[in-house]
Amino acid sequence: MIGSANGVRIGITGLGVNVPDRVVSNDELAEYVDTNDEWIVERTGIRERRMASDGEALTDIALPAAQAALADADADAADIDLLICATVTPDMMFPTSSALMADALGAHEAAAYDLLAGCTGFMYALAQAYGMLASGLSRRALVIGGDVLSSILDWHDRSTLVLFGDGAGAVVMEHVPRGGFLGFELGADGAGGVHLQLPGSGSRHFDQPEALLKMNGREVYKFATRVMVSSATAVLEECGRTIDEVDVYVPHQANKRIIDHAVGKLGVPHERTVVNVDRFGNTSSGSIPLALADARADGRLADGALVLMTGMGAGLTWGSALMEWTEGSGS
Repeated sequence: MIGSANGVRIGITGLGVNVPDRVVSNDELAEYVDTNDEWIVERTGIRERRMASDGEALTDIALPAAQAALADADADAADIDLLICATVTPDMMFPTSSALMADALGAHEAAAYDLLAGCTGFMYALAQAYGMLASGLSRRALVIGGDVLSSILDWHDRSTLVLFGDGAGAVVMEHVPRGGFLGFELGADGAGGVHLQLPGSGSRHFDQPEALLKMNGREVYKFATRVMVSSATAVLEECGRTIDEVDVYVPHQANKRIIDHAVGKLGVPHERTVVNVDRFGNTSSGSIPLALADARADGRLADGALVLMTGMGAGLTWGSALMEWTEGSGS
């Protein structure tokens, strides 16, 4: 699915992020699996990640991010009429984490639902919020992306344990006088879903029912390196823009090798690419908003900056968005 904005100006007016206090180093993970700091850094680029403490759930991590985004937009929660939470690790299947957070924030009139699209969830949620706002069904939306992946990891599986972390980000979206989103490109390949799955987490019976993340790293890597390039290229072409015009490239922070491959194939200068996987690991739906916040903090989100975001994840899914950042957006 691909589409351009057709002149409707909807952008981000508030941005907030939050991560758990607990920092987990590569050396600490070596206490659980046969690994070391050098091995992890060489293969993933990850040096540390944040992980939730015992008793800390998705809403505990995501609520501060949502509150920060509302404050950043100078918005009252009561004015939010749509709240989408992209996550694969909700507090529980129901009530949804989105409904719980809408209540906690004071967005009592908001439509609220959780969105399940793996690490691509935040990109899907941005596109859905855009559609609701563009159609007039919503006036001001709060989009939250976050996960507590440490809760579904097999702490004896080196291939997955070293990759993931916990974190959340949120944005306020509404009509803006200039700039905003230019287009989206989304897709899914269910045939590859078996390569990244959480068996035993739903109604399908499995002989080994423990709900722990399973990943075929080789196949996911092949998928990621392909769609990170093809999705970004497709949205640029749809919007009539070129990679040379992109000022800030925000890729999903899955693995430094995947990011380097995309940068090389697309031709994006490294100085225009946001990389924080070394500090946070793969935070799934929290990955792109956390990277956006870093780009803003180091001054790269200047007025008029063309921002390209691309995610990929379980499903298998992918998604890209192109937007013009405007002064006052998320500041």
